[in-house]
Amino acid sequence: MRCFRGICRKGGSRWVQASRSLATESSGFPDVPNAEAPEPSNPDPYANLPECSYSFEEGVSSEAIPKVYKDIRYHVEGSDHFGLDKAKISMKDYFAGDLHQSHKIFVGQHNNYKQGLKVEQRTFLDLRLVRLKSGNGGNGCVSFFRDAHRPVGPPDGGDGGDGGNIYVQVVKNMGLLHGLQRSYQAKGGSPGSSRQLDGKRGEDIILEVPVGTTMRWIPDPLAVKKELKGVSIADVTMGLRVTPDKDVQLYRNDYIPGEGWTFKEKDEEYHQERSYFTELNEQVKDYDREIIAEELANDRFPLRGLDFDKPTEKPILIMKGGRGGMGNMHFLTGDVRNPRFSKKGRQGLTEYFMLELKLLADLGLVGLPNAGKLTLLRAISKARPRVGHWEFTTLQPTIGTIFTRIDEDPFTVADIPGIIKGASENKGMGMDFLRHIERSGGLVFVVSLESKNPAQDLQVLIDEVGEKRMKGKKVMVIATKADLTKNGASYSELVNHIQSIDASWHYIPVCAPKGENIESAIKMMGLLARKDQEEK
Repeated sequence: MRCFRGICRKGGSRWVQASRSLATESSGFPDVPNAEAPEPSNPDPYANLPECSYSFEEGVSSEAIPKVYKDIRYHVEGSDHFGLDKAKISMKDYFAGDLHQSHKIFVGQHNNYKQGLKVEQRTFLDLRLVRLKSGNGGNGCVSFFRDAHRPVGPPDGGDGGDGGNIYVQVVKNMGLLHGLQRSYQAKGGSPGSSRQLDGKRGEDIILEVPVGTTMRWIPDPLAVKKELKGVSIADVTMGLRVTPDKDVQLYRNDYIPGEGWTFKEKDEEYHQERSYFTELNEQVKDYDREIIAEELANDRFPLRGLDFDKPTEKPILIMKGGRGGMGNMHFLTGDVRNPRFSKKGRQGLTEYFMLELKLLADLGLVGLPNAGKLTLLRAISKARPRVGHWEFTTLQPTIGTIFTRIDEDPFTVADIPGIIKGASENKGMGMDFLRHIERSGGLVFVVSLESKNPAQDLQVLIDEVGEKRMKGKKVMVIATKADLTKNGASYSELVNHIQSIDASWHYIPVCAPKGENIESAIKMMGLLARKDQEEK
């Protein structure tokens, strides 16, 4: 309930005296200064907020303080009135050192999903850029009570409805991101109406995503694409406001305190010349500051993003809609008897996000092209991927479920496109999909004994996957195409190389087409998967 000069509405059409005026209230929102009127000599910080949540900067000053949050490096060049760090961060550092080449989606260089659809008759979409907009608040109403014996009564214009919110719901029975649209917009609140009727609240949007999805805030993709012309991602620097909790502060670019009025008859210039309106507006400014302080407290998103690694019972609030504007019933005072003005609803929030799917599998298959991963996956699971005797047969990740005994839970294996030497330098396709083995509890390196030097192939895989992705994971090596080796010398060299790296690694030779050693390999993989499940 909001009141001015001691007049407020309380239930139906009854009017009562308020216990205190708005001018003595403060916001009390966490991490945001009290929304009090500024001193005459100081500029109003709520009237000088950034128009956008980000800016593109030329570089970092020598006086900037370097900071690290988890694996994100950035520099701080002072703080603002609200205690937020004025941070500068390169796009490469924002994407954690270009670990997955996720930035390539901005310039259309990410994996060609149309090729996968054409060749494998299925589409696999693990990255999606979405534009989200919460609903605008409805405008307040200008209306006056009328009945048979009272042609013009007191003001009774209702408030506008709040705009709809944006939520995310994490669900089990959803495998990919291809069902998501590129843009979602919640409904705006309805305007208020006469007889003190508030407008209807806007409908919310609930975005359903699969388990294993991560969500990152990103700047406008079109603006990023423009900045990337002729330069690398490391040369593009963003300016952000970062909270003490390491959240990105988002901004709505809406009207400042004291603005946002709608007038029914006389225009704003007429009212600004009247002392009764300017005095009332000074009190309304405090209310506006309170609303903006609430927006600043809510309009935040984690710098490192959100990791949806398990289903959620309730939807997670991402963005709140705009507050509805006040109707003219709030502005009846001793000096203003017929307020023919009301407040506009606040704007919703418009931001862009990157949704990145990381498949949840117990084990991840990693191998060079044509190492026999798909043939192995067909032999050990119920997955039926396309098999061919050429490099890069796998164009999209495949998940296989392996059943062992009726009294034991099955485990899953993720197969990703083959990795080649130099993959970390954007060669091949495997690096685009390495995110899908990060969540796996164990890694299974698949090495072909048909190769000239299997030990060297294994070392290439280890080098390209990297120590960071292998940290804390159980590892085993499956040597495929054992029937094509003559005297077993290549397998012996491979075993010696494995033991020199880590004696705890498991290893086994198999011939998938003939089914030789497949059951032993399944038991060994099941033991590896169950060890990880028990540790979790």
